[in-house]
Amino acid sequence: MSLVQHVHPNEGTDREEALVDLFLPSIERHATHEQERERQRRFSIESGRPLSQTTVRRVVSYDALKPPEEPTATEKHGGVTQYHVSTVKRLAQVITTVLACWFASGIVFGFAALKPILVKEGVFRDLCEPDELDAGVEICFKQDLRLNFFFSLASTTANVSALPIGYMLDRYGPMVCFLFGSLCLSIGSILMSLAFRIPDFDGYTIGNFFLALGGSAIFLPSFQIANAFPQHAGTIVATVTGAFDASAAVFLFYRLAYDASEGRFKPDTFFLLYLVVPVAIAIAQLTFLPKENYKTVPQLEIKIAKAEDNTRDVHDSDDDLLSDEVLKARKARTQKRNRRLRKLDELVGGPDTRKHREEKEEKIHEASGVWGALHNKSAKEQMLSPWFYLLALLTVFQMIRMNYFIATIREQYDYMLDSMDQAARINEAFDWLLPLAGVISTPFLGVMLDSLSTSTVLMLLTVVITAIGVFNSIPLFWAGLVNVLLFVFLRPFYYSAMSDYAAKVFGFATFGRVYGSIICFSGVVNLCQTAIVALTKGPFHGNPLPVNAFLTVSGFLVGTTLFVYVGVQSYRMRKKLEEEDRWTYTNTDAGSVLDSLLEEDEPVHYGSINRHL
Repeated sequence: MSLVQHVHPNEGTDREEALVDLFLPSIERHATHEQERERQRRFSIESGRPLSQTTVRRVVSYDALKPPEEPTATEKHGGVTQYHVSTVKRLAQVITTVLACWFASGIVFGFAALKPILVKEGVFRDLCEPDELDAGVEICFKQDLRLNFFFSLASTTANVSALPIGYMLDRYGPMVCFLFGSLCLSIGSILMSLAFRIPDFDGYTIGNFFLALGGSAIFLPSFQIANAFPQHAGTIVATVTGAFDASAAVFLFYRLAYDASEGRFKPDTFFLLYLVVPVAIAIAQLTFLPKENYKTVPQLEIKIAKAEDNTRDVHDSDDDLLSDEVLKARKARTQKRNRRLRKLDELVGGPDTRKHREEKEEKIHEASGVWGALHNKSAKEQMLSPWFYLLALLTVFQMIRMNYFIATIREQYDYMLDSMDQAARINEAFDWLLPLAGVISTPFLGVMLDSLSTSTVLMLLTVVITAIGVFNSIPLFWAGLVNVLLFVFLRPFYYSAMSDYAAKVFGFATFGRVYGSIICFSGVVNLCQTAIVALTKGPFHGNPLPVNAFLTVSGFLVGTTLFVYVGVQSYRMRKKLEEEDRWTYTNTDAGSVLDSLLEEDEPVHYGSINRHL
């Protein structure tokens, strides 16, 4: 799973003041920030917005090394204004990007469908002991460990690589990322094909590594295509996310073709044909895909503010023109400005649409109960808080558990059900449901994350995590199917909920460093999956229940702790904000507001004796 697996747009608002500041003693807080508070109180009175909701719009950065920029810096980033590109071309770019994600971004997570083919083709069979070969075992101990390392390295690469790919994306743009991804996918396909074609060439693991790296390089910049149609950014982001989950079906469709041909459609031929995908992506990038990013909503809002400013119709050079020429020049500028404003309104929406979107965003923030908890705190301060390390610990356990299940589902149910046929049927159901569940659940996840409080979402996650552990311990066929069904929906739900949590709690300014660190650390720990498989195959004699029980209990304890902590903090925040609002309105009565307005407009010595001297 990747760093950016989420279903919300890649830009949003951060609070100007972290809510944790509200936990300071009132006297200390007001004494330290007296001038800033006065400015904010005036802003809240003028705008009609409560003090606690003053915000600043930011674009998420995926570069973990890049310091957060000031909000006004978005104007300097450049980018293509959408109305300079035809609607048909932008639509073609969106469709092509989604297809690229579908065929390339996460194919390594279809390992459960590919593994039976690798076993039938004798991959790593040379690692088996003579007595195992004589016994005719389907898969031997060392072979199974090597195959699982084949997957665990790829899944770790998909997560850890998000950090350098994020750096590349922020520094050099989507074009470089897409071309780099195409190159990696090509290298991976060639190495895999050669490994199957040449018996003495062990290119499987490194080939799968490049497929994972290339997938990340294709997936990460794909979210930015949502800016091609700003009013539909959420839908496009959800579609890209669904395409990532659907990409796991690439190996499933190959396995169906392999079985239909009775093994004649060899893997070396498949991976050679798969070269069509990276070549097509590279050609599309060099021809009609965007060479640089489209302008973000914050940048477009800056352009709208300029287009609405009628004072820009008057230039200093007008003094050199005749009166008739001045009128014509100013009229032409007005018409040009209005045309630009109409185009911008078509992209972002008119004033009513923008106002409705802001109100909806405020309702989402209010519903979450935690929005702004650590906004505009440094990444170091955020990482030292329970908000961070509880989330990181839960993600570690869940990433290990999910990838362990993907890699060993058939072996687990072969042991628990003592039936290779039933284990194969559960494996087949999993192969189909894994990509389908991601596509089906993505639209609903967005609605759920926007409607429920973050503490409620965490509670649901903990319940599902525990339920999966229970059903995964019942040695019955129907329990296995229920477990698979819960698992395939938990996977997109978990990663979407966690990235949504990170955006709401930590903010967009530090998203790349904070959440990227969680995913990177979890990915590195995921390498211990091979040791877990060795433990299962060795001391536990193939019994997966001890490992599943440990991961279930760990997930339940950490998930419950995080849920309770967030719930308590959300309650405290709500109470503090209510007190803050009461303090604001009590100390900013109508008389003081009128006095402050008069003080701003009147001369310095108005009303004093010195005025008459």
